[in-house]
Amino acid sequence: MYKVFIIDDHQSICEGLELVLTQSGEFSVVGAIPGAAEADIFCGRLKPDLVFMDVCTEEGASGLDAVKKIRELYPNIKIIVMSGFDEMSYMPRARELGASAFIFKSKSLTFFAEIARKVMQGGFYWPEPKTIPVPTGEAELTEREIEVLRLVCMGMSNDGIAEELTIEESTVKKHKSNILAKMGFAKMIDLTAYVIENGWIRPTY
Repeated sequence: MYKVFIIDDHQSICEGLELVLTQSGEFSVVGAIPGAAEADIFCGRLKPDLVFMDVCTEEGASGLDAVKKIRELYPNIKIIVMSGFDEMSYMPRARELGASAFIFKSKSLTFFAEIARKVMQGGFYWPEPKTIPVPTGEAELTEREIEVLRLVCMGMSNDGIAEELTIEESTVKKHKSNILAKMGFAKMIDLTAYVIENGWIRPTY
């Protein structure tokens, strides 16, 4: 029986996941906490096989930051990241950090159990990515452009973004120019306000 650890600040989600996983007869929930800040410490104590990690957790702790720590400390633990927001950067970041799956919370609890089973059998699950609507005929933003846009929304400078992504500052400027062209904006400040207001980028997490 696989041991599962849940990190989510919504009690109903924790209770629902525990119920459906336990009823499957394949999983045992060994713990649930509302915040991701100490998730790596609990993983060391509980030694789960699988972690369900919400992106936005109690007291503003980022589930994605916790994924990075867990993967570094306990590479054999599999992680399913979940979110209730249609944020476009969460899924590619979760995949890059080494998670095995990403699930939007609009899915049924039965679906969560199905993906948990798939992941423990060595599989992966990545849904269709969320995108920002762009003018007809324009290409969607690439994952790199999404990451640049997220860092811009965090208030990072061109040289800061270049250092974070290990690229040239001139490349950052080129990405920003392409993003503005695709999105139909003249100024980056107007674009960042637009994507944050509409929930496509949540820079806090």
